[in-house]
Amino acid sequence: MENQPPPLAGYDPLACDPALVDALGREGANEALPVLRQLAEVIASEEAREHARLADRNPPVLRAFDRYGHRVDEVDFHPSWHWLMRTSVGWGLHGTPWVAEMGSGAHVARAAGFYLMGQLESGHCCPVSMTYAAVPALRHDPELAALYEPGLRSTVYDFGLAEPSTKSGLLAGMSMTEKQGGSDVRAGTTTATATADGTYRIVGHKWFTSAPMNDLFLTLAQAPGGLTCFVLPRVLPDGSRNAIRLQRLKDKLGNRSNASAEIEYTGATGWRLGDEGRGVPTIIEMVSMTRLDCVLGSASITRAALTEAAHHVAHRSAFGARLADTPLMQAVIADLALESEAATALAMRLAGAVDREEKALLRLALPASKYLVCKRAPAAVAEALECLGGNGYVEESGMPRLYREAPLNSIWEGSGNVTALDVLRAVTREPDSVDAVMAEIETATGVDTWFDRGVRELRTELRGREARRARRLAEMLALCLQGSLLLRHAPSEVSSAFVSSRFLPDGPWRTAGTLPAEAHADALLARVTPN
Repeated sequence: MENQPPPLAGYDPLACDPALVDALGREGANEALPVLRQLAEVIASEEAREHARLADRNPPVLRAFDRYGHRVDEVDFHPSWHWLMRTSVGWGLHGTPWVAEMGSGAHVARAAGFYLMGQLESGHCCPVSMTYAAVPALRHDPELAALYEPGLRSTVYDFGLAEPSTKSGLLAGMSMTEKQGGSDVRAGTTTATATADGTYRIVGHKWFTSAPMNDLFLTLAQAPGGLTCFVLPRVLPDGSRNAIRLQRLKDKLGNRSNASAEIEYTGATGWRLGDEGRGVPTIIEMVSMTRLDCVLGSASITRAALTEAAHHVAHRSAFGARLADTPLMQAVIADLALESEAATALAMRLAGAVDREEKALLRLALPASKYLVCKRAPAAVAEALECLGGNGYVEESGMPRLYREAPLNSIWEGSGNVTALDVLRAVTREPDSVDAVMAEIETATGVDTWFDRGVRELRTELRGREARRARRLAEMLALCLQGSLLLRHAPSEVSSAFVSSRFLPDGPWRTAGTLPAEAHADALLARVTPN
């Protein structure tokens, strides 16, 4: 066999990702690097890559009834799914950062681990993410937090339906979307009726609930006082199953290892979380954290695709030359490397803001980053897939799995228009958020004329505040944040190529590989190639 790349298994994911390593030091989590090196070694192993493949190729199956006709509402998973979950939970990529004091770097370290595991397999990251995000929302009720937090922070993966207090580890989910409303959760018709014992009886249908095998769910329902958030465990304190029926599993484009279900609440028991009528402000604590993981997830997928492409061109020859030595292929991989580095730097900056409780910055920077990073991932993955030629279009390469996965984070937790309009709301109603983000951006002004021109365009967009231009506003905010981070912290060959190519007069939307002539494409390629 000649002219075929060797297996990628066994490479060092950190050695070829200086953007991540540098961000760990910058954001206060350098002490986590030895542990992350161990995790990186695990995920790059042949065993781990095979588990990722098998989990995707063997999707979960709904088992609504047992052999006698009893309703059981179970979901059966391939053993590789459980291996992935055991690994991520065991390494504390779910609820454990909430144990540490804020500012300790715990959220940055967790973000880095989540980003690494996402490169291996994205589907299982959904329940991991929701468990992470549930903790701050649960803290609206100290009693519920005290009841569930220890299990949500446990590093034991304890699969199966059982009363939560008897389990050594818990996972949480979120149930908001309904058929008639989609992102408009206030249009929900699920009802909540108070009972004599202080609980509520929940009746209604949820159109899209991922990870239905989790132990508890944060759910929105219409109570007498308005839309309210509730906590619904799958198993009640007396050991009986809650009235949560799994109607069917979704047949999805990607994310196939993860179950997503239509759920029917047929008089389920729920505990109120927060005041009646305050359901959206309560659950938004969870949505904000899952939005962070959407940014991390898209950065992770982009990096995984880049790794595969860079490895391929480093070992494949065509027309008498190694692909990595040809100027045009160098330009393509270099462009993808810029996209990956900017996404990674921005995602880790947001994780650092969680550690430091920079709430004003997060209110605006988080939805803007979610908009841009998640929007650009599918195009980056498509270009990386093409670098492998026909081999990239074949399932065995793993690239089709990444391609199917790439659009999802842009849809989850508010699709493009919803997220862009959220950016506009923050700009209009929360001037402190604008001040915090602009202060971050303007730290890098005066260094590069292309960037300075982009910042001037952003200021113009901030004054306009037109709904029809909300996408442009979100894009410019995130792009300027990326440019600022790279100008301050990345090597000059990275920052200059990024700024000169992303702040063009006609905007950044173009095909990959059209970098300016002065870009150091060979250096950029060497920076990200696995070895």
